[in-house]
Amino acid sequence: MNVLSSFNLENKIAIVTGAARGLGKAMATGLAEAGADIVIPDINYKEAKKAADEISELGVETLALKCDVTEKSDVQDMVQKVVGKFNQIDILINNAGICKNIAAEEMSLEDWQEVIDINLTGVFLCSQAVAKEMIDNNKGSIINISSMSAEIVNYPQPQCSYNASKAGVSQLTKSLAAEWAEHDIRVNAIAPGYMKTDLTKEIIEKNPERKEHWIEPTPMKRMGKPEELKGLVVYLASEASSFMTGNIMNIDGGYTLY
Repeated sequence: MNVLSSFNLENKIAIVTGAARGLGKAMATGLAEAGADIVIPDINYKEAKKAADEISELGVETLALKCDVTEKSDVQDMVQKVVGKFNQIDILINNAGICKNIAAEEMSLEDWQEVIDINLTGVFLCSQAVAKEMIDNNKGSIINISSMSAEIVNYPQPQCSYNASKAGVSQLTKSLAAEWAEHDIRVNAIAPGYMKTDLTKEIIEKNPERKEHWIEPTPMKRMGKPEELKGLVVYLASEASSFMTGNIMNIDGGYTLY
């Protein structure tokens, strides 16, 4: 196989959770540019439909669905709808997630649980439901979105629940990779650093001192751009990475080097 053709995702069906905006939308766009048809399950259906319509202009089929990744019935219904429309699921990107910047001693159990439920339990529920379909087809690629926060403690913002959830995602990635390798299902994770989304851009503008803590320690001296995740997600989703599983790939401008 020609090396460039190994990145081709034509006739592949990719689910990208929480892709109505931000990093998820950028990754879904990258997969579509490589030829994949795209499913966007998101708790905000209106925004998911808008993103799906925009991505469909690339010439691929798209499907927007309302889905709460913390609800097993929602996840199962989502999988059934995708299989009903496309007859297959080749790629799953577990992107849906939230972060709460609350001091540990002040964090309520409800706030802690919401982050864990969405960021970690949601990844498990989606992976489990999709893997059952992938096992039947004896192939598939699951890509979890972890974070450099699985390795380091962010400063100055307190976010213990987010850090713990992403550490869990990284270890879950390895565990699922080990269990499902016999079915030719590869499970890897992307661990982004500080990325320049609309939200983080707004935070920097309101709190310019964050630049000292977020950007200055980064060897590349800048935040990442959402579109800079496209190449990595296509690589992990495609045959180009056919012998790679259980890896956590940092894309952080070198932040975690120090």
